[in-house]
Amino acid sequence: MSRAPVLWVDASSGASGDMLLGALAGLGVPVGVMAEAVDKVAPGQVELHAEDVRRAGFAATRCHVGVADDQPHRTWRDVELLLAGAGLHEDVRALAHDVFSRLAEAEGAVHGCDPADVHFHEVGALDAIADVVGVCAGVVHLGGHDGLPRVVVSAVALGGGTVRSAHGTLGVPPPAVIELLRGVPSYGGPVDLELCTPTGAALLTTLADAWGPQPAMAVDRVGVGAGGRDPDGHANVLRVLTGHGVEQSPSVEPVGTTGAEAAAPYLLETNVDDLDPRLWPGVISALLDAGASDAWLTPILMKKGRPAHTLAVLVPAPLLEGVRREVYRHTSTIGLRQQRVGKHALDRSMGEVVVDGQRIAVKTARLDGEVLNAQPEFEDVAAAARALGRPATQVMAAAVALATEPGGPVTS
Repeated sequence: MSRAPVLWVDASSGASGDMLLGALAGLGVPVGVMAEAVDKVAPGQVELHAEDVRRAGFAATRCHVGVADDQPHRTWRDVELLLAGAGLHEDVRALAHDVFSRLAEAEGAVHGCDPADVHFHEVGALDAIADVVGVCAGVVHLGGHDGLPRVVVSAVALGGGTVRSAHGTLGVPPPAVIELLRGVPSYGGPVDLELCTPTGAALLTTLADAWGPQPAMAVDRVGVGAGGRDPDGHANVLRVLTGHGVEQSPSVEPVGTTGAEAAAPYLLETNVDDLDPRLWPGVISALLDAGASDAWLTPILMKKGRPAHTLAVLVPAPLLEGVRREVYRHTSTIGLRQQRVGKHALDRSMGEVVVDGQRIAVKTARLDGEVLNAQPEFEDVAAAARALGRPATQVMAAAVALATEPGGPVTS
């Protein structure tokens, strides 16, 4: 199984492309790796170099992006062609394409035009190309041969006040940042400066697999990327921690005022008796896409004998507002019950067994070291059954038997 690293991005002081470049350089990603990728998109037009700086007394890495001043404005179509024609690693190209696509869609929504025709400095400028392609190359480099790292991002600080743009003076956060961060945790402040740029928001929302506090992980390295300004009393930095995930011991999340309570998920519930039943599969899919951990329906009988359903949704605390909004958007309910819930879970691990030469991934659950449950990955079982010419039920049974033998599956 993959041993790709876990990255936690601390965006409590905002995020920008150059801050992410600096944090990646601080983690040990060679600047040359990021510069080489940028040069493949814009040959000879951009220079990257890093230097050690201090922000509010803390050591950080500042990544400078050098470009000529007289750059043409480009559309998303122009940038898409540049990416398609560049000799980039496919993962880098795909990530960069997604970032620019998000930027173009956000600006298109803000300005009321087709994203393909968005024509503005922020997307087309070489410094944005350098930020996006350089960061994507750095993230792919950190994953190495184990695949793309898992990225978890904290709630994003947006700042306050106003900012000057090509469209005049705008309030912070600017419209494109608001559009890009729809449905993810963010907050205003802590200072009256623009802390999160559109490029930073597009990078975070593309890279993030999850949102919230630092996950359980063994931290190997910390990279601190500096922004261009050093305001009094505020460390203008973005931190990236990298390491590998660790299994947490089973525990019951207490409900109270402790840190564990703050991280406990929410259970949302509502009774609905006036929604076309054919819509429910789409509702469930929309809630899962919005970040719900699980969602399910229970048939009920309401007053006066009316048939109905109870919709239940389990939501990580940082994603509560976005998922709650999706419930209102996709159903006819006008109110929700919500409560924090605790969880007790067995120790779980992933491993693999070999059935007649076919490798099958297995998730095992243990209590005091004893395997109580073993669930083979069905996709692996189906593939093995096809390769062996045997029924999937037989392959499944063989995999479970191997997983529950003394020693269990080989841990990945």
